[in-house]
Amino acid sequence: MMTRTRFAPSPTGYLHIGGARTALFSWAYARKLGGTFILRIEDTDLERSSEASVQAILDGMSWLNLGYDEGPFYQMQRMERYKAVLQEMLAAGTAYYCYTTPAELEAMREAQRAKGEKPRYDGTWRPEQGKTLPSIPSEVKPVVRFKNPTFGVAAWDDMVKGKIVFENSELDDLIIARTDGTPTYNFCVVIDDLDMGITQVIRGDDHVNNTPRQINILKALGATLPRYAHVPMILGSDGERLSKRHGAVSVMQYEEEGFLPEALINYLARLGWSHGDEEIFSIEQLVEWFDLEHISKSAAQFNPEKLRWVNQHYIKQADNARLALWVTKNLAARGIVVNDSIPLTSVIELYKGRTATLVELANEAAVFYSEVSPSDELLQAQLTADVLPALQELAQRFADVAWEAAAIAATIKEVLAQHTLKMPKVAMPLRVMLVGQTHTPSVDAVVALFPRAVVLQRMKKYL
Repeated sequence: MMTRTRFAPSPTGYLHIGGARTALFSWAYARKLGGTFILRIEDTDLERSSEASVQAILDGMSWLNLGYDEGPFYQMQRMERYKAVLQEMLAAGTAYYCYTTPAELEAMREAQRAKGEKPRYDGTWRPEQGKTLPSIPSEVKPVVRFKNPTFGVAAWDDMVKGKIVFENSELDDLIIARTDGTPTYNFCVVIDDLDMGITQVIRGDDHVNNTPRQINILKALGATLPRYAHVPMILGSDGERLSKRHGAVSVMQYEEEGFLPEALINYLARLGWSHGDEEIFSIEQLVEWFDLEHISKSAAQFNPEKLRWVNQHYIKQADNARLALWVTKNLAARGIVVNDSIPLTSVIELYKGRTATLVELANEAAVFYSEVSPSDELLQAQLTADVLPALQELAQRFADVAWEAAAIAATIKEVLAQHTLKMPKVAMPLRVMLVGQTHTPSVDAVVALFPRAVVLQRMKKYL
């Protein structure tokens, strides 16, 4: 049977790190086996679902280049199908109407707690051979419950966690349709997985408790069960479950913060999965190597610094023209216009090995296209009386020197020798005058990037 996996987010928020990793694992597994990857939007929570969240999910998938082969499918567009199956189950006796009110259900649970019992629906309206059901109350709209088996087990060989077994006697009869007739989450998921021919369900381990109920419904429908793989959750650096307080809310926030999609993909893949000791690998290598057997059984810990390290690697390897597009857009948002007098790709080539994000790279590039204003403290610390004569002579020499890094470097060395100064005594104040900071790549390379007139104008301002 051809492999068919799915990613099924609820559009009640943005595509977050945990969801993105689940999507990646499902996508990579399908790609590895030449199968089909499906996107399904589980939008039955009408109060919390929104079009903005749907778009955020689609944008996140697109930015990460996780293309889907089928979909997106929307559960709200499949209501007639769900209701048809509900009627089939009611007719077959695998589901039944329950007229227990919410107040009665709560009283039932309170009584069970008082006795030290597990709170659960007691089966009042469950039809059994020889059982007389209560009279149907005319004023109560019923829910539909699944008639869960009362004996045996719901078990599966989880592709990540191994054998998992639930006693059916511990599971009560799940509500599969509300009083208004709308189906519930666990029921919709089952019908979707059945209709879409899903062969492997790869999802977070917070769904483990849903799985036995879904298995029993599938069995009641005579369906072939998919295989399940429950991936451990992601923890923050403090060991708590990853949440908003740990950093970016949305995957797209990482794009805004200057992370490359391939860097985030690489990092997410290593967040709970491994291929030997490999830390850096291409998307093609991920597809070639990926399996579920090497997903860790324990929770992964999100490390922002490790992500920055991975991103720095990919920035170093990236095409300068591609990076320039992002930097240009970022600078434009700040009101800084990149002009042709200084090739942005040259600036990027000089600085990209020193930055971990594209925002940092844009920060470095900004000084080449806008005025800089070093603090008085920085100017006083660097433009000292003993170095001013050398800087003034350097400005004079810069007016005639051949405008390329080697000639500029030679001129700086000649001035240093003439004034018996070491390189930092001139290089650091020169950097401050030009870019407003004391640390840059090789000072001659930085000077050469500027037009001669800009260098002379910025030096003259302080000399």
